[in-house]
Amino acid sequence: MITKNAGETIKDALDSVAGWAGEIVVADDKSQDETVAIAKKYTDKVFIHQENNLGKQRKYALEKCGFEWVLVLDSDEIVSDSLKSEIDNFMPTARHAGYLIPFQTHYLGRKLKYGGESYKKMVLFKKSKVVIDPALVNEKFVVSSGNVGTLKGKIFHYSYRSLGQVYKKFTDYAIRDAADRIRRNEKTSLKKIFFYPPHMFWARFIKDRGFKDGFFRIPLDLGFAYMEFLTYFLMIFKKK
Repeated sequence: MITKNAGETIKDALDSVAGWAGEIVVADDKSQDETVAIAKKYTDKVFIHQENNLGKQRKYALEKCGFEWVLVLDSDEIVSDSLKSEIDNFMPTARHAGYLIPFQTHYLGRKLKYGGESYKKMVLFKKSKVVIDPALVNEKFVVSSGNVGTLKGKIFHYSYRSLGQVYKKFTDYAIRDAADRIRRNEKTSLKKIFFYPPHMFWARFIKDRGFKDGFFRIPLDLGFAYMEFLTYFLMIFKKK
């Protein structure tokens, strides 16, 4: 787990794996709240390491892991009992280098099923078999050798807890994403600034049927449009 100012959620995340995981490793980016104090109640493998690049921070944390099999968990995620049982049952005879796990996203305490919020990520793997994309945001793990399987048990994701928290999160993501796109030599344009945001809302709420979750999610999908706008707008001012 990598953390920064995660005091609001980290206890529930660590509770979901305490006593089950062989070890818990936390790499913290100099949190200013109680994140580190809470983490130290669960493990003595808490490392303070300042790093803005999330991919590099993941790599640092992975190097601290003493086991071959690693489950990556964010501080706002909870491992379901069904997933833990599933992992316990297949692990002795695991045939793949990594496993995709389905995520159940929650927004304002309610489950989301549509509009891009039904997805799987490979967050369980043999650490010797993966490489990490060192992105400033949306970093991911890629299997360098071997096959990838799929599990049924879920990880519950509480990423969207209040509108204020959502828009603060999206602002941070936009700042990171703008810097990352510039690093990859991408250019911004008036088209991207003014046409991509409404397309983002349309894609999530209409094309991917976000409306089936309910109209209560409109502020969330507007938030994604806002993040899209801010990303390309900030690219005007940022330098490589």
